[in-house]
Amino acid sequence: MADPPHKGRFDGTWWIWAMAGALFVMYAAVSLRLHQRMLTSSYDLGIFEQVVRSYAEGHLPVSEVKGQGFPILGDHFSPILALAAPFYRVWRGAETLLVVQAALLAVSVVPLALWARRTLGGPAGAVIGACYGLSWGIASGVGYDFHEVAFAVPLLAFSLAALGNDRLTAAACWALPLLFVKEDLGLTVLVIGLVIARRGDRGLGLFTATAGLCGTVLALFVVLPAFNPSGSFAYWSLVGDGSGAPGVDGGSAGSLLDLLHRGTIGLVTPQTKVSTLLLMLAPTVFLAMRSPLLWVALPTLVWRFTSSNDLHWGTNYHYSLVLMPIVFAAFIDALVRRGTRERSLRRYLVGSAAITLVILPNFALFQLVQPDTWRTDPRVAVAHRLMDKIPDGARVQVSNELVPQLTNRTSVGLYGSPGSRPNPQWIMVDTWVPANARLWPGAPLSAQAEQSQLEENRRAGYDLVAAQDGFVLLHRREVMQHRQS
Repeated sequence: MADPPHKGRFDGTWWIWAMAGALFVMYAAVSLRLHQRMLTSSYDLGIFEQVVRSYAEGHLPVSEVKGQGFPILGDHFSPILALAAPFYRVWRGAETLLVVQAALLAVSVVPLALWARRTLGGPAGAVIGACYGLSWGIASGVGYDFHEVAFAVPLLAFSLAALGNDRLTAAACWALPLLFVKEDLGLTVLVIGLVIARRGDRGLGLFTATAGLCGTVLALFVVLPAFNPSGSFAYWSLVGDGSGAPGVDGGSAGSLLDLLHRGTIGLVTPQTKVSTLLLMLAPTVFLAMRSPLLWVALPTLVWRFTSSNDLHWGTNYHYSLVLMPIVFAAFIDALVRRGTRERSLRRYLVGSAAITLVILPNFALFQLVQPDTWRTDPRVAVAHRLMDKIPDGARVQVSNELVPQLTNRTSVGLYGSPGSRPNPQWIMVDTWVPANARLWPGAPLSAQAEQSQLEENRRAGYDLVAAQDGFVLLHRREVMQHRQS
């Protein structure tokens, strides 16, 4: 297809980079404000900062939040996080991870907008780039901490843009690093390989598909069990019966029927799953369904919808980050394949923009225009004054939202978690955390249990250093510290 004409402000590509820059500022602003307001958490920002800090300090990644010296390569296979370590050495803090994530997501706009501009025209590139950058899946990831799958987003965008333009070697080269982002993404690489084979390069496609499958198998059955203290992949229980890998002492009729149900009717029930699927396709006016590139989303959708964890089914958190570049790449591909006329193209673009704008207020990017985002609770200053009393290098246990505030300079665990290192030197707890905020997955203590444990800590030799605005700071007595050492 010949390059379409470009006029006026859509001449060149400078505006695509400007769009990516503006989105970077938006993503970073949302994430950093959430962190400044102490609305980030141990799961997952605290964990990932401990991982990146480990790499920056030159050793294999561990996370005290997950447990005493827990080797994180036994939890998820994400060695690509080491790429964030040089930036962390420049600025030690959770803010570094949030800015890196914002940059990765913003860069992913570029290949999709360039592809749309070249094949559909400048206005189409602008609309599709903006709709992608403001999409709910990206916003959900931005609004909830940092995650390793942020690295997958630009890799997928570049790979699928190359694939859509029949640059098959480039598509494979961009896809293969996904093996180092997370163990399940090898299956995504497998599907990309199959699409490459279908597009004409059978040898390259089968090589890519084989590499993807082998990468996932090695990660699940060799690497992760080798590092995990339990000797197996930690998340088989999400698809099995909770006793181990599927089919290993879990092959009872009940277990097999459960797996059969999850793999069939369970993929579309309960309704939350259908709602997520519809919302995923809606910004493309459902035209993405006409592109074979949409098959690349299948592995992610299958593991999410067969999971027993209902948080995986919906539209919150970071779980839809990797779906957005796939869906919008399929949208562009479908528009190009249709040979859409100008009037029809305009209708699709208007529909996509309208749906994106209707959805936008329900997700995190809309916080930028809400006054509360720019107000800081006075308790935040109180918390920082108390945390300043904790010396660098100390062993501490703190409440969930305090963990990422201390990860850069202490050895911090989650207060009340059974796996936390015992007898920390310092304890700091936010006793005013509302009941509904204690319902997050892995929250170790109810308010009553927390109060009981604080009283037990006092009896066991911890002195009250400060108690202000609901924050309680305890320090272990020196006599006890010498006895323990």
